[in-house]
Amino acid sequence: MQPAPELPDFDLVHRIGKGAFGTVWLGVNRTTGQRRAVKVIPLKPEGGADPAGREIVSLTRLESNLRRTHPDLIAIHHVGKTAEHLFYAMDLADDVSGAAPETDASYRPATLESRLAAGPLPPEACLDCARQLLGALAFLHEAGMVHRDVKPANCLFVDGRLKLADFGLLTDARTDVSRLGTERYMPPDGRMDARADVYAAGLVIYEMATGMPAHRFPQLGARARDAAADPVLASLIRTALRACQAEPEARFHDAAAMRAALLAAPDGPPAKAVIRRRALLAGAAALLLLGAAAAVAFWPRAPERVHVNFTTFPFEATILLDGVERRAPGGGACRTPCTIESLPARPHRVAFAREGAEDLHAGVIDFARVREVVARWPQARGEK
Repeated sequence: MQPAPELPDFDLVHRIGKGAFGTVWLGVNRTTGQRRAVKVIPLKPEGGADPAGREIVSLTRLESNLRRTHPDLIAIHHVGKTAEHLFYAMDLADDVSGAAPETDASYRPATLESRLAAGPLPPEACLDCARQLLGALAFLHEAGMVHRDVKPANCLFVDGRLKLADFGLLTDARTDVSRLGTERYMPPDGRMDARADVYAAGLVIYEMATGMPAHRFPQLGARARDAAADPVLASLIRTALRACQAEPEARFHDAAAMRAALLAAPDGPPAKAVIRRRALLAGAAALLLLGAAAAVAFWPRAPERVHVNFTTFPFEATILLDGVERRAPGGGACRTPCTIESLPARPHRVAFAREGAEDLHAGVIDFARVREVVARWPQARGEK
């Protein structure tokens, strides 16, 4: 076990986190007894890198640009140096159990990553966390800065409230390409401006809403049926889909715009955005194709095989692709809502069938660009 560094003013009780260059300790102020999380970074690391220097630049930039604190950003209470280390003291997160943090060895910080280990958040809790995350990012973006490392492990809970932490990669917003950060949360274009934080926040919201890891995006899994019935959940997923488009210009401009869109949650059914009208066979009424982002381009070059989500209103419709009924691995028909995996990333003729109704023809849809197909049968006369 690594011995605790000697620091002025703080006794380091035990290590509670470790990164690529630094460690985080549970510390107790010798004068006040206040518990803090203390991040410690060597000033002379091996290999010639200078993470402490980068961290000092980020902390200086943070202090220079922010004239006030924000409730959704972790508070930094003290920054100092010894001959060997840079260190700074921050708010201490809640215990992962939900209890107040203690100094014994059982303490583990409550992060969004640890909370998601138990599965997706309830829709209202997910909405609250998304608002807090985007509130923190909007505050940084307004000051001309980007975080560059938005991920569940850097979202802590303090007194039950989500707070964005870890400012080691914080920098001025710019369009330079940068590969600093956590790879799976970086946008494909690599431009680390405010839209890069938007992209990462979209993936975090996706994880909160679906309980699935970022690399499974944009699958909905078991949440597909819930999203079709819950307008809050549907709004969260729509927001995440738009935030994670491959083209930067198609994303929200910044976190403030993303938060405003999320706060304008729909009051009615989640299928709200009409994306196409087509005539039904034999002069039937118009078809509404709906979806959170039914023309989202997720990567500049489509993979050979993709996952596509299908939802219909009403549910339990059979999916027909290129005139053939899709079958599940167990042999039964694929019925909506569901995710069909490993589909060829090319145009397909899509239709839906259900007993007692004419087939619903969605036309030709290019799965290289569209990963979410939502459709509705026209309401029968007198149907609500």
